[in-house]
Amino acid sequence: MDNNPILRVAAKILFAPIIVFGLYVQFHGDYGPGGGFQAGVIIAAAFILHALIFGLEAGRRLVPAWANVAMLALGVIIYGGVGVAGMALDGLFLDYNVLADDPSTGQHIGIILVEFGVGLTVTGVMLALFHAFAGFSESRFDAGGGE
Repeated sequence: MDNNPILRVAAKILFAPIIVFGLYVQFHGDYGPGGGFQAGVIIAAAFILHALIFGLEAGRRLVPAWANVAMLALGVIIYGGVGVAGMALDGLFLDYNVLADDPSTGQHIGIILVEFGVGLTVTGVMLALFHAFAGFSESRFDAGGGE
């Protein structure tokens, strides 16, 4: 697909709007439908589209393995950190009320942070799965185990 100019131009045009839509879903999720999981899948879809059109190696250059692992770890740390922060402020694990003076504001801050952590983790997992499975047949055939 990397030689098709129509697909290449369409992917270049769609890449940024897909990510912007994913960010909209991410940060609108506390007011309406959406949130971290949906946003993570949408944002990962933009990077998967890029890898499908421009090649797996181009996708791996765009999001290297170390960045993918960092996304996974940072998402879990943010999620867990919000829970631990609630406990440190004399609340329960993931008790958002204690994150601010006003419980409503604390709920809002907690939900945004937790959903951001979920979004990072889901994006990282989706990209890791795609790269693992997309590269599986290549590595299998390169190792001489192919048919």
